[in-house]
Formats: sequence, C-alpha cells, structure tokens
Amino acid sequence: MGEKDRILSEEDAYALDRGTVAAILDAVAAGDAGEIERLTEPLHPADIADLLEQIHGDDRKALLRLWRSGVDGEILTEISEGVRGEVIEHLEPDVLADAVRDLDSDDVVDLVEDLRPEQRDAILGALDEGGRMVVRQSLSYPEDSAGRLMQREVVRAPVHWTVGDVIDRLRAETDLPEQFYHVVLVDPRMRPQGYVALGRIMSAPRRTKLTDITEDSFRAIPVDQPREDVAYAFNQYHLITAPVVDGSGRLVGVVTIEDAMNVLDEENEKDLLRLAGLGGESVSDRTWRIARRRFPWLLVNLATAVLASLVIFQFEEAISRFVALAVLMPIVASMGGNAGTQSLTVAVRALATRDLTAANLLRVVRREALAGLLNGLAFAAIMGIVGLVWFGVPMLGVVIAAAMVVNLLVAALAGILIPVALERAGVDPALASGAFVTTVTDVVGFFAFLGLAVAVLP
Repeated sequence: MGEKDRILSEEDAYALDRGTVAAILDAVAAGDAGEIERLTEPLHPADIADLLEQIHGDDRKALLRLWRSGVDGEILTEISEGVRGEVIEHLEPDVLADAVRDLDSDDVVDLVEDLRPEQRDAILGALDEGGRMVVRQSLSYPEDSAGRLMQREVVRAPVHWTVGDVIDRLRAETDLPEQFYHVVLVDPRMRPQGYVALGRIMSAPRRTKLTDITEDSFRAIPVDQPREDVAYAFNQYHLITAPVVDGSGRLVGVVTIEDAMNVLDEENEKDLLRLAGLGGESVSDRTWRIARRRFPWLLVNLATAVLASLVIFQFEEAISRFVALAVLMPIVASMGGNAGTQSLTVAVRALATRDLTAANLLRVVRREALAGLLNGLAFAAIMGIVGLVWFGVPMLGVVIAAAMVVNLLVAALAGILIPVALERAGVDPALASGAFVTTVTDVVGFFAFLGLAVAVLP
C-alpha cells in the first residue's frame, strides 16, 4: 500500500491514518529528518495541521526542530489558534519569513491578529515594506469586520474596457492573486460598478464590453460591516466574490467565498461550544486553561442547581412520606431539560441564520408549544401507566402524567422565548440560554410534580 493510500483511515476517509501518525512519531524519536520528510511529503497542509494539533507539545517541538523547512504558510493558516503561536515560536526566522511571504494579505492578517506582539513583529518583519503597510492597514479596521476579513489583492479593470483589454492585461500581469473569480469594474474614482466572472470573459468575443456581461449578483460590502453579516450575505445571495468599499465608496479589497465560509464554520463552532457553556476550546488546549474557562459556567450551573434544590426543600415532608416522589422526580426534570434543549438548539440556530424573526416568531412559538404539548401528552400516558404499575397508586400516575405535560410544554416555550429575549437584550443567546432554560425546566418540573403530589395524594 502506498503512502497516499495510508493517509486515508478506514473509519474516516478524511482523517489521518493512525499508522502514518505513529510512523512520523517514530521518526521524530529516532531523529530521522529524512524519514519525516518522506512521510509528510504526500500530506495536504490541512492534514499536517491536524498532525501538529494532535501530538503532544514535546513531540511537536521535536518535529519542528527536525523538519526545519517543512512548515509553509498554508500549514500555518490551517493550524488552530491555540497551537499556532507555539508553532511560530519554534520556527527559525528565515523559515517563518519563507512561510508567510507568499500568503495573501487576508491570510497574513488572520495569522497575526491573535498573536503576541513579539510574534506579530516576527511575521511582519518577514514581509517587504509594502506588505507590512497593507497588513497594518487591515489591522486598523475593527476586529471581526469586513476590513479584517478581506484580502487587498484585487483584480480590477476600468469600467470602459472590453474583454480583449482585460485578457491582455491579465496575460501581461506578473503578480495576480493565486486564486480569483471575478474582475471588478471600477470608475475613475475607484468606485466598483460591477464585476465579471472569469468564465464569461473567456467565452465572450474580444470586442465585447465588460459592462455587457456583468453579474447580477454584484454587491459591495462596507469595510466596517460585521463579518457575520458578510457571511450571511454570501450564504443568502450565493455570492462567490464581493468587493469591499471604504466610507467614500472606494474599492479597498475583496472578500471571497472561502473567507465567508470560514466565518460560518467558526460561528457554528462557537455556537456549539457556547451552548455547552464553553469558550473557544480545542483538544490541544492545556489542562489549566480548559479548567479556568469552564469554571465560571460550572459555577452558574451550581447556582441554578441550588435554586432547584430549594424548590425540592419546600416539599421535604411530602417526599419523606412518599418515597416514590424522590424516585420519579429526576424523570420529570430530565425530560423537561431534554425537551428544552431541543427547542433551544433550533432557536439559537434559527437566530444565527436569521430564519427566526419578528415576522414569524408567533408562528414558531405556537408550533413549539403544540409540539411540546403533544409530546407531553404522549409521555404523560406512558409515565402514568409506569407510575401506576410500579407503585400501585393510581393518583401517583395522574400526578406524574400532569407534571409531564406541564414541564414539556414549558420547556418548549422556554427553549424558544429565552434565546429570543436574550438576543433582543443584546446578550449572545448561544452563551447564556442553556443555564436559563435548565433552571426553568428544573424549577417548573419539580414544583409542578411535588405541588400536585401534595395537593392530590393523601
């Protein structure tokens, strides 16, 4: 079996093969730089980035020491932020200079914006004066804005040119971006007026005016527009490229589909982690950092658990008389929590994609309430029978059935209304909703179940 075949795991077609990773680590342990070169040569930069993230820090340091010329700019852009700074620290200045010199400006900005000042200076020092000026100007724009996301290398043409004019210019140009999809048409004041896809340029007669074959999807992005809005525009309007303009409407850069999709991926990952009360963690983070990030949200969960316990404490006497209540309580709370999480996940995702708006909020709330009610009735019937058969007390089955209906209905409503309310209050719903929804379902579930039990059971 060849090396390229070994890269692909039988369990996951795009995961690093464990045998390849083990072989590389063996070569590192043996100090065999030639074997490291042979094993890594067929790997894609993204696979090498995964390798650097997955191995232990000491192995990573040893690998980088032996594989002196192996890390290039593409690999650096693929490595997660938590590991990237450590990798840069271990690279020699000349290797780092070669790695970043051929990157587009947006990739360099992405590399340096989260690094320590000395690491940032090392990368900027590897660029020529023009490159440093471009990167520093991009860093002057607000964080998480289109100005930070865009690349400054733009292929543009005067609005009055023909297809022949632009083809001749492209053929004569020696410093084109490595990848581009459109030629942006600009007026004499450098204001974008449209763009033309390369496919149309190549298929049109030379005398065709560029303005006759422009794309209908053309949209200009303000340089200070939030990157989430930029990504939404790409997804909503199926954009491939979008020119970026300053406050005067002048062309200053371009955002590509690759940049926008990276933002969507990052936002989806952040939302997923925040729903669990986590920050920007990765498997390569150190233990102390992980513990420190998780502690605040575990403390919040402790506070909500204490609140739910206080509700239980109010019914201490009833629980002591009916041990069955203590047995069945976790079922009610667990079902409510799971139902709330389901609605919450749908709501947070819909808010992020802007599918949940003021126009359809009432309809979505009605739908979730009805779904919660139907599930509540279904599980009420199941648990009512379980309570009757298990403990032989008919009214106990009635109590848990009623509590199940109440809690699943409330859970469905809380899962929708809480993230909507938090977003309107300016709080990230992905970050804070989970604790609130859990508190509501626990408190309501315990109160409904125990309160009904006190009122109904002898």
